[in-house]
Amino acid sequence: MPSQMHRTIAATSRHGCAAIGLVVAVTLCFATAAAAKPPGFEAAMIRMMACEGEGVRMELYLPLSVDRHMRGGQSVIGYYALDLTDVNKGKPLEPVRVTLSDDEKTVTVNQYLRGLPPTRIPVTGGTVDFDQRFATHAKCGPFQSQDPNFGN
Repeated sequence: MPSQMHRTIAATSRHGCAAIGLVVAVTLCFATAAAAKPPGFEAAMIRMMACEGEGVRMELYLPLSVDRHMRGGQSVIGYYALDLTDVNKGKPLEPVRVTLSDDEKTVTVNQYLRGLPPTRIPVTGGTVDFDQRFATHAKCGPFQSQDPNFGN
């Protein structure tokens, strides 16, 4: 009988050590997350274009570092926001590749994660289709970094 008791105590202490190890690991994960540095200036985004469709709004955000400095032919990764708040679906942000045409007359938004065809928008603004489910016939304002009169 004593040997069975020793085996039970040994098994219990192994499980106890595993539990303590798990608690330590979880604590370290939370400590690391709490000590993480906030994003730097390169992560700051600015809204460069706003569009409105039937009951939805779309916004295009680019890194602040390219605001008013985007050149023809340049591509950058930005974020596309599809505001579906009115239909109780929230406002997801999706990374997109944004390219300014060589002649600086068209902005192409490539929603590469969803495999949608690229959307071409005149720099001066216009009506376009982003997403066949929600964002059709969206009226877009001018691409702000290219419109010298924006905000005047």
